[in-house]
Amino acid sequence: MLSDTAAYAVEPKEPEPGSPESLTVVIDNIRVWLVGILVAVATLFLTAGGLRYMAANGDPGEIEKGKLAMKAAAIGYGLALLAPLFVTIVGEWVT
Repeated sequence: MLSDTAAYAVEPKEPEPGSPESLTVVIDNIRVWLVGILVAVATLFLTAGGLRYMAANGDPGEIEKGKLAMKAAAIGYGLALLAPLFVTIVGEWVT
């Protein structure tokens, strides 16, 4: 049988402004934003490159420009995958 008594939770403690916990939160937020921006830009390049490649109509110069944009998108996705590693390394230097 369940009791009718109230359960009290401990108030969460806010980290001090200069504490390592708050720095960790800031570094995690930077990591999330960095990955999001890189993925958004890479997706934009992939879309533009794919559209340019499809609309090239056999023009070798336009086909190369489309391929170049898609290569840039691949590099962007690679950087987005490696960004958490870079931010972690920089975070270790700072802390």
